[in-house]
Amino acid sequence: MTEEEKLGESVVARSRLRGALAPVLTPFDQDREPDFPAFLAHCRWLLANDAGLAIFGTNSEAASLSADERIALTEGLLEAGIPAHKLMPGTGACSVKEAVRLTRHAVQNGASGVLMLPPFYFKRVSEEGVFSYYADVIDAVADPNLAIYLYHIPQLTEVPITLSLIERLLKRYPRVIAGAKDSSGDWANSKAMIENFAKENFDVFPASEVFLTDAISIGGVGCISATVNVNPAAISGLARALEDNRQSDETRALQVKVDAVRRTFQSFELIPAMKGALAHFTGRAAWQIVRPPLTPLSQSIQADLLTKLATLQFEMPVGQ
Repeated sequence: MTEEEKLGESVVARSRLRGALAPVLTPFDQDREPDFPAFLAHCRWLLANDAGLAIFGTNSEAASLSADERIALTEGLLEAGIPAHKLMPGTGACSVKEAVRLTRHAVQNGASGVLMLPPFYFKRVSEEGVFSYYADVIDAVADPNLAIYLYHIPQLTEVPITLSLIERLLKRYPRVIAGAKDSSGDWANSKAMIENFAKENFDVFPASEVFLTDAISIGGVGCISATVNVNPAAISGLARALEDNRQSDETRALQVKVDAVRRTFQSFELIPAMKGALAHFTGRAAWQIVRPPLTPLSQSIQADLLTKLATLQFEMPVGQ
């Protein structure tokens, strides 16, 4: 049996991530170096509010972090007792070798899955090229515990994760391709992913809580949403209620409430807005720091954000 067949056929018990996951924001110090104590505190707060940890996603400023920084932060979390099975590290890279290094590190340290962008520098490449990228990574990692969640964010990558690509990857690697994060913002696309592949144990996470009710009702498993970073308890509670089939006036009202918070944050530049809110509610001013090319919110825009959040009676009871 070839390595490809072993990976495709092996049945390995592993924890499947569900519910609300945060693409965890990365705090920096005054020198714009990762601030590990603040990162650990934020991860612990998210876990305490029942959120999973999709570290090194788009909203983590992962594209501005080196591979060495990602590995060091991951190891720090594990050494501090953060459960590996709660982690879905982002391991996509333009270089296959770098993606293999990050993916191998994640899976060997017990992560339940990895979130993998397609190679995103060359635009409008062929589906065959994208398939070869994922196949090369899977074959090189060659670990039966590997679970890949495909990361579809075409507005940034211009390299879509198409339904036909998913079908091809599932056919060759049915036990490795575990699901997808759909950051397209197109509900019709998320719906098509769920309806076509949920029956094949392919778990779809839309990238916004505004789709939670619709997604879970047809077989979606949760969301991987930026604003889980700032509203974890409400979003996790909604996901849990929907998973338990508790469709009620209460869950509908909670869906409306989390939608309003999400739309408020995304009406600003999202990463600086979330960091600005954390700076305000935690009292840790350094939360506002971002790495270039991003810039923090100006004082006036920050004040506008906080005013709009106050109108929603939004609070963030953080213990960081």
